Amino acid sequence: MEFLREVRGELKKVTWPSRKQTIGSTVVVIILVTIISIFLGLVDMSLTEIVKQVI
Repeated sequence: MEFLREVRGELKKVTWPSRKQTIGSTVVVIILVTIISIFLGLVDMSLTEIVKQVI
């Protein structure tokens, strides 16, 4: 029980991001994941074609 009281006390000290900050960060993450996914997909397709040409 003491542990849970301490956890509750520590959580009260946390500075939580605002809704606007959370949405902004989420949008940035989604955009970066999309860009990296497209890049890796293109690299994969390119390497697949190179290997097909070699074999």
